Amino acid sequence: MKLRVALLAATVMAVPLIAKAQPINGIYVGGGIGLNLLQDETVNHSPALGTGNSMAAFNPGYVGEVSVGYGLGALNSALSGFRVELEGNYSDNSLQSIGTGAAPASIKGSQDNYGALVNILYDIDPNKLGLNEHFVYPYVGLGAGYEAMNLAGFSENFATSRTSGGSNTVGGFAYQGIVGLSWPISSVPGLAVTTEYRMLGVMDPQGAYHASTTSGGATVARGNLNFGNEFNHEFLLGVRYAFGAAPPPPPPAPAPVAAPAPAPAPARTYLVFFDWDKADLTDRAKQIVAEAAQASTRVQYTRIDVNGYTDRSGSAQYNQKLSVKRAENVAAELVRDGVPKNVIDIQGFGETHPLVPTADGVREPQNRRVEIIIK
Repeated sequence: MKLRVALLAATVMAVPLIAKAQPINGIYVGGGIGLNLLQDETVNHSPALGTGNSMAAFNPGYVGEVSVGYGLGALNSALSGFRVELEGNYSDNSLQSIGTGAAPASIKGSQDNYGALVNILYDIDPNKLGLNEHFVYPYVGLGAGYEAMNLAGFSENFATSRTSGGSNTVGGFAYQGIVGLSWPISSVPGLAVTTEYRMLGVMDPQGAYHASTTSGGATVARGNLNFGNEFNHEFLLGVRYAFGAAPPPPPPAPAPVAAPAPAPAPARTYLVFFDWDKADLTDRAKQIVAEAAQASTRVQYTRIDVNGYTDRSGSAQYNQKLSVKRAENVAAELVRDGVPKNVIDIQGFGETHPLVPTADGVREPQNRRVEIIIK
């Protein structure tokens, strides 16, 4: 099948009830089925069967794959979006023709592929594309492994002779590129529908298909068929399930009632704001911490709460860790400014309790904060 035909094939798209997408962190499993377009392959008949190279054309076939993988964000937040998986696959395409010089009256046979590959994939966060509201994760990947090929039931019938072969198996190094979309299902956290295009190549398969030619019931020749590089264009519709996925976040809390203007007396609550995805203190943040430390010397208190928060971009798991880190950095600055460490209570609340309620994925500056509360 010519490459231009493969590029014109339509991709099947799913229309499920969808939820906001989240990166995969931890173990997941998946699988898919779809259409396989196998490009024409070079075939070399050994001299006994016919000299020179020819081309084998295949009819559109089917492909299936299963995989088990791991989202690397569970190991380190810096790896969020990356995942690695082990894939097993199977495809089947029937022969359409082989250019052997004299056209056979009929041709039969099919080529089955099966193999295993290791894939490295990356889920592209729509936030990085400037999309705050998103219901789908695009992803890309590369894979490498081994693919075995079996030519089954091969025969060419000519007017006076017949060439046929057994179900020999050959194989070689396989590689692939992957482009896909995942569509999370709102009612089942961790479950998603996937649509993919894969280009799977097999380099110079090792081995040969054994064949023989008969005429008048007697064998007149024996030889081999050697197939060249193979290129498959796969269009898959599948499902994927990530274990331990967090349930969707609750709806945003009602807008807080505006607090009255502070009295001239020393303030009891101080807000320290942070840059996006940062936990280090700016010069202005250090000034506010110093003011809070100085105020603590003028009032009677029992403890000082230091509470960290984030906006709603990124995963809830990552935001929880970031909020704790912000609170710890503010507490350390208070100690440097003279506040006793034993009176400070540190907590991180992640993306919960926002000052400004937003949808998931919005980078709201007022929600990236630490509250210093002198009690």
